[in-house]
Amino acid sequence: MQKLKTTLKLLSRVLITLILFVGIKTLSAQDSSQNFKKIKIDGLAAVVGDFVILDSDIDKTLIDLQSQGVSTGNLDRCSLLGKLMEDKLYAHHAEQDSLEVDSQQIFNYVDQTIEYFVSQLGDMDKVLEFYKKEDEQSFRQELYEINKVNQLSQKMQSTIVDEIEITPEEVKQFFNSIPKYELPVFGAELEISQIVVKPEVSDGERKKVVERLESIKDDVVINGSSFATKAILYSQDPGSRSTGGKYTLNRNRPQMVKEFRDVAYRLREGEISDPFETDFGWHIVKVDRIRGQEVDVRHILLVPEITPTAMSEAKKKIDLIRKRILDEELTFQEAAKSFSDEKATKNNGGVLINPTTGDTRFELTKIDPVLYNQIQRLSDNEVSAPLLESDRQGNQSYKIIKVSNRFDEHTADYSQDYIKIKELALKEKQLSAIQKWMNEKIIDTYISVNEDSKECNFTNKWLKN
Repeated sequence: MQKLKTTLKLLSRVLITLILFVGIKTLSAQDSSQNFKKIKIDGLAAVVGDFVILDSDIDKTLIDLQSQGVSTGNLDRCSLLGKLMEDKLYAHHAEQDSLEVDSQQIFNYVDQTIEYFVSQLGDMDKVLEFYKKEDEQSFRQELYEINKVNQLSQKMQSTIVDEIEITPEEVKQFFNSIPKYELPVFGAELEISQIVVKPEVSDGERKKVVERLESIKDDVVINGSSFATKAILYSQDPGSRSTGGKYTLNRNRPQMVKEFRDVAYRLREGEISDPFETDFGWHIVKVDRIRGQEVDVRHILLVPEITPTAMSEAKKKIDLIRKRILDEELTFQEAAKSFSDEKATKNNGGVLINPTTGDTRFELTKIDPVLYNQIQRLSDNEVSAPLLESDRQGNQSYKIIKVSNRFDEHTADYSQDYIKIKELALKEKQLSAIQKWMNEKIIDTYISVNEDSKECNFTNKWLKN
């Protein structure tokens, strides 16, 4: 039976391809002299697995890239078709491997896209006219399918490379294989250290927030109110408030603080936690759905109010710490370990970790503008005056910073630039794994390319003999 289903599926694909290749999709229209003429509607560019790529898809891709500000001067139809075929191959095998997409996330993205189009063009009718669409529903469905393929493609690529690791020996072999004249040049970099003092939350403000979260939980559990609506109305997390507090956690790729994950993973579907504290404030969490290694949750964040007295005490504390460093009673590193309120840096002497690279260096040309403005006038090892800083939630704290090390522009050195070289080596290994996967799947997957595109010099071997 399974063999019969496979045969029928293959025959249906061949039939579709033959119909579309033999005469590009046409309609017959009768003119005034009763003679019939063929009107071209759209052409088939390729078929990859269960996905069909039309000529119009290539045009849409080009327009989409241009709308994003991407330079398309060096792109031709062949390279665009090749990219579309790669995406469809990933998506096809993602479906074969039963990888799931986050439908709600896609719907939210479609809503945001439509809202943006309307804001640019004035109203929905003008949007439909501009994009030559008959109705809003079909337009939304088309946007949904495009983004679904993109998400499936990304998930498949992540699945291929997630488990890939690299050993020190492989890193060394990679570095030694690069000719000296091709070694990368790294720009000027800085190592930056900081000490952070946060104002203390009073017991009264802490109690007020906890009681508010308990009240919200009771309203949901007892009265049946919507947790998502409560999050939209009351949560102080700007990253999730607009989506009803929604996040998707993955046990293999931690993206939230440990305290948050520990609470979320202990809950059953539909269960709501008691209020708990993290560095961001106080939360309650509800588990919407558990899908293997992924857990869909919603949360509400409330941040206790900081009193002027607490801010004043924090300022006095940072002033005293700075004075003790300048008087050489303490080194900057010792003061960070003893007094800094920033968990991420205090145990390594206050040294900042670059979130982009994962190491301790910040390239001057890529440094965050706010941080750059704070350190640009500092001499090496000079301690800054106390700086008042606010995070995304509006929480304020005081900090002092210094440039603890400086690296001038230089050609890559194995010992000095090991972390960067390791990252380059890992990327090459991942690209190699992806290429191997693609070569194997191209052989195993039904693929057909229009005669007009068979002259293309594709990077991958889409034109199977």
